[in-house]
Amino acid sequence: MALLFNNTNLLRAPLTLHSIPLSSTKQFPNYSSISVRCSSTNQQSDEVRDSDQDEPKKKKRLSEQSSWETKDSDGKDYLYRLGAEADNMNIAVGARAGVIDSLFAGNFLGKDSDIVFDYRQKVTRSFQYLQGDYYIAPVFLDKVVCHIVKNYISNILNAKVPLILGVWGGKGQGKTFQTELIFQAMGIEPVIMSAGELESERAGEPGKLIRERYRTASQVVQNQGKMSVLMINDIDAGLGRFGNTQVTVNNQIVVGTLMNLCDNPTRVSVGQDWREGDITHRIPIIVTGNDFSTMYAPLIRDGRMEKFYWQPTQEDIVNIVCRMYEKDGITKDEVATIVNTFPNQALDFYGAMRSRTYDQSILKWVEDSGGAEDIGRRFLRQRKKGELPVFIPPEQTLEALIESGHSLTKEQMLIMESKLSKEYMKNMDEE
Repeated sequence: MALLFNNTNLLRAPLTLHSIPLSSTKQFPNYSSISVRCSSTNQQSDEVRDSDQDEPKKKKRLSEQSSWETKDSDGKDYLYRLGAEADNMNIAVGARAGVIDSLFAGNFLGKDSDIVFDYRQKVTRSFQYLQGDYYIAPVFLDKVVCHIVKNYISNILNAKVPLILGVWGGKGQGKTFQTELIFQAMGIEPVIMSAGELESERAGEPGKLIRERYRTASQVVQNQGKMSVLMINDIDAGLGRFGNTQVTVNNQIVVGTLMNLCDNPTRVSVGQDWREGDITHRIPIIVTGNDFSTMYAPLIRDGRMEKFYWQPTQEDIVNIVCRMYEKDGITKDEVATIVNTFPNQALDFYGAMRSRTYDQSILKWVEDSGGAEDIGRRFLRQRKKGELPVFIPPEQTLEALIESGHSLTKEQMLIMESKLSKEYMKNMDEE
């Protein structure tokens, strides 16, 4: 048998091999199983077409541990959620093992290749620096503990529980320090904010920051199994209205954010779309200040904020100062003498007294280190080599403390009596 080929068709189409049925081998005994057929690239056999329809191609996953293709409750993937969040600054994703493929995480810096991730995310406060035995006023302790516990068990109470506790009072009375001592005693890991964070050049940024810190405290409860509190120090310095000071947009947004947290403490958004399962733990808020009358009245109403005026008694002051001077060998009777010598002084005054007694010892140490003219250069070099002279703290006595106390009160009186601001602006009185 001779096979005839069309040379023109051969140039146009590739050769494909097909098996000849067994019944055809009788007609072509010399060719048992192979035949040659010319077919076009655009033409496919019915068998191949049917097999493609029966077995559709499956979408290949990047990795079994990849989160890029994970869907949320609405069927949106990870990239869609990142794009939907306004002002997304999350640069830590994709650098952590288990979040994205190991191909991108790598091992040259360890499993967590973002070396500053833990530091950047650590906004909670620990109290390792609070070493020693300190005195906590019983009234202060009861008020703070009651507020924290009451908020954590609010779901079983048949009562309206204010979310915010406002601790206010005179300057330097230990409001923040006493609160931190209570946090340490209760094993609480709080999130601390200051009044300086309540203003920004970007409108809405402080309000968003409060919501983020609130959700961070909620994550401490959920992930670490510890109680947490959001604390804002000196809030009236950031939100108070003094004289003709201007109220900014951020002031209004911060007030509105705090009011909304009081009304909806378990639904907090930081800019993303609302999700049904996005429930936040109720986190108690504690704020400190000196004068809450300067703040927006609806924020400090009784349903949202519980107020606590802190004015330590004579007994509280003596006990706190006694613990302060305990390592110096000052007895409780001597502390009572100091407190009676300088009445109507804040607690920080007695700490400043002890600090001022160190002045002469520090000046002597500077002279031993080479004098004031050469202290800058020699201090850094000798500190690195460990060649600094030994500092000997002064011996605290009742007479030295009282002497430093009189020096402090003299400075206070000079400020009140001189009033140099009026001297500088004396032309203002003539108009």
